[in-house]
Amino acid sequence: PTAPPLRAWRKGTLRLHLPRAPRQRPRPPKVKRQGRALHPVVKNKRTTLSVSADALPPLPKGEVLAIHAKFAVLSKAPPLGELASEARLRGLFWKRKDRAMPELTDLSYVRALCEKYDFALSKGFGQNFIVNPGLPPKIVDASGVDKRYGVLEIGPGIGVLTRELAKRAAKVVSIEVDERLPPLLAETMAGVDNFKLVLQDVLKVDLKALIAQEFPGMPVAVCANLPYYITSPIVMKLLGDRLPIESLTVMVQKEAADRLAAAPGTRASSAISCAVSYYATSKMMFTAAPGSFYPAPKVTSAVVRMEIRPTPAVQVEDEEGYFALVRAAFGQRRKTAANAIASGLGMPKDAVTAAIEAAGFDARIRPEALTLEDFAKIQNALAR
Repeated sequence: PTAPPLRAWRKGTLRLHLPRAPRQRPRPPKVKRQGRALHPVVKNKRTTLSVSADALPPLPKGEVLAIHAKFAVLSKAPPLGELASEARLRGLFWKRKDRAMPELTDLSYVRALCEKYDFALSKGFGQNFIVNPGLPPKIVDASGVDKRYGVLEIGPGIGVLTRELAKRAAKVVSIEVDERLPPLLAETMAGVDNFKLVLQDVLKVDLKALIAQEFPGMPVAVCANLPYYITSPIVMKLLGDRLPIESLTVMVQKEAADRLAAAPGTRASSAISCAVSYYATSKMMFTAAPGSFYPAPKVTSAVVRMEIRPTPAVQVEDEEGYFALVRAAFGQRRKTAANAIASGLGMPKDAVTAAIEAAGFDARIRPEALTLEDFAKIQNALAR
């Protein structure tokens, strides 16, 4: 028999094809999150559509998929077998307009991609791929980049965050040390013209030269899901090299994020807190649960944004000596600042104690109670 004609409606990014209904009051079908495609099901003489949860497109937080609107349904459902056959004949399914590239946060696709290229995630490289579809847009929102910006990314993985950055920024340059990843990125980043991969170790590459070459005349920002095992060295290189960048927005372990965002002079402060505050102003943006990554880490993650200061927070004559003093003070947190500095710098305790008192502080003061200005005063007192 000849198949009945079709009516097609579009709603958002979905396109649904359903058989023409008689001229009666239409009833919106219910949508069940089951199965891998849209399958018709007869229940209580109503046509119901079921669709898998992983088949639905990712939605920004707060939005609801209005899949119930503008549907035609059969007023009297035929036998289930006949309806299913008709559905297959007519291609009753949904499809996204950008269906050409699967969702890089789809865990089944990530596994299939890794299997295709015989890629095993490395603990040594700290590889945890983002599988929460709402996370990349949120990270990019926190970074504040737009079409004016060039973006430097460190550790692109399979390109989940990279694709979102490429949509928003003028150009994205990603630095990757794992020589096994380029074939995967060639597939996932196919057709993205404003993306470039640099296969080098970020701690060894000349970042100033790279930025000058790749982003002429552009404001530059760093945005990355950093490998957790090497967070501090990367952040300190990005800040200490005085790169021509406006901001750093990084996903790190929650514990590391607390230290990066802590203000000097507070209980949570550390040597890296003081270093970050010296070069930039930092702010904790939001956290991410372990389930947002594959494989899931054992700890919560967090995003920190650091805006680079035009000039350091304090003016010191010997910057290297200043940071040596700060590192020594926090090198033994259970000790007083005097004991820790004396031990760390190999100086007589009496001389250090006298310098701390000359700077106007109690000799028993703890390092976490000292601000950037306080450390500068102690350095000046030690230099006399």
